[in-house]
Amino acid sequence: MDVVILSRIQFAMTSMFHYIYPPLSIGLGLFLVIIEGMYIKTKNPRYLEMTKFWVKIFALTFALGVATGLVQLFGFGTNWGHYSRFVGDVFGSALGAEAIFAFFLEAGFMGIMLFGWKRVSAKTHYFSTICVAAGAHFSAVWIVIANSWMQTPAGFKIEGTGDKARAVVTDFWQMVFNPSSMDRLTHVVLGCWLAGIFLVISICAYYFLKKKHLEFARTTMKLALVLAAIVLVLQLISADSTARGVAKNQPAKLAAMEGIYEEQNYSPMTLIGWIDTKNNTVKGIKVPGLLSLLVYHDVKTPVPGLDKIPAEDRPPVQAVFQAYHMMIYMWSFMVLAAFLGLYLLRKKKLENAKWTLRFLVASVAFPQIANQVGWMTAEIGRQPWIVWQILRTTKGVSPGIVAGQVLSSLIMLATIYCGLLASFIFILDRKIKHGPEDTETDAAELYQDPFGDKA
Repeated sequence: MDVVILSRIQFAMTSMFHYIYPPLSIGLGLFLVIIEGMYIKTKNPRYLEMTKFWVKIFALTFALGVATGLVQLFGFGTNWGHYSRFVGDVFGSALGAEAIFAFFLEAGFMGIMLFGWKRVSAKTHYFSTICVAAGAHFSAVWIVIANSWMQTPAGFKIEGTGDKARAVVTDFWQMVFNPSSMDRLTHVVLGCWLAGIFLVISICAYYFLKKKHLEFARTTMKLALVLAAIVLVLQLISADSTARGVAKNQPAKLAAMEGIYEEQNYSPMTLIGWIDTKNNTVKGIKVPGLLSLLVYHDVKTPVPGLDKIPAEDRPPVQAVFQAYHMMIYMWSFMVLAAFLGLYLLRKKKLENAKWTLRFLVASVAFPQIANQVGWMTAEIGRQPWIVWQILRTTKGVSPGIVAGQVLSSLIMLATIYCGLLASFIFILDRKIKHGPEDTETDAAELYQDPFGDKA
């Protein structure tokens, strides 16, 4: 196989395995801040019990996220040397900021959050939880900013020519607030919140099915379903803004997302479809004018088609189209799960609705799939550019590597990552089955101020 294709597969594989864990950490971080804050305010030991349980799950996702993320940094140097040289000044700024503002903050307070229960006051422990959650979010901020610069580069100039060319930052804040960064950041963070929230929903539904830890599950499920409903509405608003940004900044990507080959009035949105790549048409269920309405808030305004894009500059339409629509389907399933769960919870029927509970157990997969195919839409839709309309993907690979080297490392990494995923599932399963700690300990005894005052 071609070394470029193999390198792309390898980076996609490592990225997709890695991206199982950070969204869970970010989503659970938000949840921990909420529930421990509720304990600080109410002194209800139920919220403390919840906090102590979900901290353990958070720590597991954090550990796997760090372990799987390190490989990507090496991948830039081994497989994408020319790309790394070209974007080094830009990514050095963004990823350096991530290390300072995100990783150090998160790692610095992690020990207090995990082991400080009897060593610090309740407020000090809560402050550490906030810092850890903030660090997880800051990490997403700088990673998404770096990636968004690849989508819509700004605040830079090109120095040198040919293989010596490189992008140099001329305006740091223009680079940070490039045309797509804020829309994409909002969309990504909301997706991460949903990943953590639906993990919580899934585990609580499991406890209802097994008739275990019912009081814990009732309190947690109610809060998680309400949060899910709120975030799903926000995600819909974010998706609308993001899609209109794509239409403005990357029209070829939007055309591929909806299979628009020819510009036409009343541009349709396809609900379910398949791309006929031979005839450049889409077969499926379409709603005329809906895409025009969503993008331009006018049903008649045409959406630019792929016929306006040179053939060599078009992304793989089938892959982008299906990934984008799968993301929409997963959002719809999450909406069904959240609002059905809320309805049955309000009617006091959820704990005995076995089929709904099974659906809620399975719902943990919906945001994970949505996040994965969302990134596939963004990254495949950018092709054939690794930096939009500046550097082609074929020009970004390291000049010295050969296909055999990439293939062997791909097989090795896939084996290791599958082992890590299996270990994660095994440990997570054990923690879920063990459940929260049923303790009669007075909640005030769990925090001990080092100066002798009770929390």
